[in-house]
Amino acid sequence: MQLSGAAAMVAASVASLLAVGCPGALAAQQLRDLTTIPLEQLMTMEVTSAAKRPQKLSDATSAVFVITQEDIRRSGATNIPEALRLAPGLQVARIDANAWSITARGFASRFANKLLVLIDGRTVYTPLFSGVFWDRHDTIMEDIDRIEVIRGPGAALWGANAVNGVINVITKHSRDTQGALATATVGTSERREVGLRYGGAAGADTTYRAFAKDSEHGSWRTAAGTDGRDDWRYRRAGMRADGQWTENDSWMLDASGYTGQLGETFTSPQLTPPFSASLNGTTDVDGGYVLGRWTRSFDADSQLSLQAYYDRTSFDDLRLAESRDIADLELVHRFNIGSVNSIVWGVGYRFTQDSTRGSSNLSLTPADASASLVNIFAQDTIAILEDELHLTIGSKLEHNSYTDFEVQPTARLLWTVTPTDSVWTAVSRAVRTPSRAERDINLAGSVLPPGSALNPTPLPLQTTIFGSRGLVAETMTAFELGYRSQVSSNLSFDVAAFYNRYENLVTTEQGTPFVSLSPTPHTVLPFSLANKMSGRSYGAELLATWQPLDWWRLQGSYSFLSLDLRLNGDSLAPVTAEAPEKASPRHQFGLRSMMDLAPTLSLDAGARYVDALPTFGLPRYVELNLRLGWRPTPGLELALIGESLLRPRHAEFGSETLPIVPTRVERAILLQSVLRF
Repeated sequence: MQLSGAAAMVAASVASLLAVGCPGALAAQQLRDLTTIPLEQLMTMEVTSAAKRPQKLSDATSAVFVITQEDIRRSGATNIPEALRLAPGLQVARIDANAWSITARGFASRFANKLLVLIDGRTVYTPLFSGVFWDRHDTIMEDIDRIEVIRGPGAALWGANAVNGVINVITKHSRDTQGALATATVGTSERREVGLRYGGAAGADTTYRAFAKDSEHGSWRTAAGTDGRDDWRYRRAGMRADGQWTENDSWMLDASGYTGQLGETFTSPQLTPPFSASLNGTTDVDGGYVLGRWTRSFDADSQLSLQAYYDRTSFDDLRLAESRDIADLELVHRFNIGSVNSIVWGVGYRFTQDSTRGSSNLSLTPADASASLVNIFAQDTIAILEDELHLTIGSKLEHNSYTDFEVQPTARLLWTVTPTDSVWTAVSRAVRTPSRAERDINLAGSVLPPGSALNPTPLPLQTTIFGSRGLVAETMTAFELGYRSQVSSNLSFDVAAFYNRYENLVTTEQGTPFVSLSPTPHTVLPFSLANKMSGRSYGAELLATWQPLDWWRLQGSYSFLSLDLRLNGDSLAPVTAEAPEKASPRHQFGLRSMMDLAPTLSLDAGARYVDALPTFGLPRYVELNLRLGWRPTPGLELALIGESLLRPRHAEFGSETLPIVPTRVERAILLQSVLRF
């Protein structure tokens, strides 16, 4: 297969960087064992996503969890979605071999529209469904520096869709990826992955890296035991370069492209007997982006950053084809006023344009559309009592093409009780704006045969969902409370509690049936989208880390979620509010064990408990992952990985509005090698 479309635009960049000149092989990079990092250092780890400025994790006024590169390596995760299972409070579930449902604090779905996801500050959710095609966002896992996960609203800084959480994947500076790296993973389910990366220097002030990755995964089986035809394959290439223009001016250029094929099985309605069919199809996907950032540092506390990116994606399957272009520009400035005020503010503009081609069962009207977003934000952190009490107030004002102006304020308070104990609380407002599909979709649903119990008429009855241009933004008001403590040198814990109120949630409202003569006479039972549901959620998330021995670290987590939704009195939605309520687990437990058995040998285990999902009729389950790692030389690491070891296969999620047939996650044994030279 050849790289095509947007993927090809990156190939020239990669080739040109490699042509600059390759210095001699660098000394093998030394990997640092997680168990050798003191717990106190983990609490002072720097994060940037919570406040759009560097701050210690212990000073964040949000429920923040950082997945480090060491966490990723020792978990054995081979892609970003699987690495996210390490974060407490997230629900990560596989629908089939190439589709995931990932959310925070409820409202789980394939396109979880209340979770904002970024990679190096670039938004990767699709405006088509306000969700993420997780299979399309990947890189060399060893090039990820950390993943910052914020549970709870981040809309005052990041804008609409940052309602229940924000995930920011941050890759390494190219100076930290010098030399060559080769990775290879093989395993069951016809699973194969190969990655190559080279980093070098071009002069005294510029470093770069270039990579290529090929991934392939076989298909899984459905609940009926049939082949789900959900195999997939991707090829990716990319580069990153970082440099200094002057002592105070730095720049970064990042580009990547991909092409792939995804298999899936879905249920297709028919107006003639047998009135539905199970179809197998292949989705062709293609995409790429170019991102640039310039940063000027005036002093240690003052910095100006200008970021711009262009992103193009396309996919084509049996139901719908779409190509989309996104251009985004953002300016962010942070500075201090004396020793009391730490201010960050910024402005941004985004333009997106799409072109679609529908089918008889799924289409958008109009087929082509564009939308724009303009925003301005400001946030001030006020030191009321130096080193003890800090108040953060801020808001984001946005104007979008769908709901006009949206205001998303926040107020946050941090009390540093002692150098090792802190309490924080927050109240915030966040919105989720309608997606392109919610406004313009025409989705043909199931067909009821004529003369049946549910359709006594002489004509087939087909349900059809129509989008609505009268939708307003969904809103949430969130109240949060958190406590962090470094109890001792070998014990720490972090707890967060929340209470959220939701208004104007989108429902599917039944309309008046009518007869259609095309393509054959049938009755249409129409449904339209409206904002006729509200509700509340509350819960808590607990994380504890304990190091009983120098060579052994344990990390346990627990999350509780209660979601209570109610339809408005005038709602005609046929689905009760219990459906979204019970699509997210009420209880989740996680336990990780990390052991350094010898200087060159490590053993890591991860167990998780996930509560039942009554909406899909899925029972609770417990699963176990194991990883045995061995470093025979400083530059070579070999690993034996076992995934989902407790049963041959299990289901994690169900089918939704777009009726792909879910498959069962299979037990897997993987062999992995990472060579640095």
